Amino acid sequence: MAKRDIARGDALHLRLDTAGGVPIYLQLIEQLKYHIATGTLKADDELPSVRAIASTQLINPNTVARAYLELEREGIIYKRRGMGTYVAEKGVSMSTEERLNIVRERMEKALVEGTQLGLDAASMRRVFEETLKKFSS
Repeated sequence: MAKRDIARGDALHLRLDTAGGVPIYLQLIEQLKYHIATGTLKADDELPSVRAIASTQLINPNTVARAYLELEREGIIYKRRGMGTYVAEKGVSMSTEERLNIVRERMEKALVEGTQLGLDAASMRRVFEETLKKFSS
């Protein structure tokens, strides 16, 4: 099986909202974790350089460096001096927990929206159960 070259642009799509309230470096962290959790990024895949992401996303390179530093501190990525930045094995093994976190965050957003729309807990629980049944069968 041919190794994908994420660093050269294979299959890594990032959507950053520069107008939103979430800092860009946190959006980068979240999206890179998402790509690892979904298997788009696998252990030892090379990530695009800080400059490459900064230029394609039109953001400050320090923002990308900050996201990479945080991911490195968490053990999700690692650097090889003079070679690049890669997905760590730990990052891939964390993907199950990260998938749960992604679902949890999206459920929380849906619950906030339901509450703002005036729905009670029983109604939201019923909608959740109905939706879950659709995907469980």
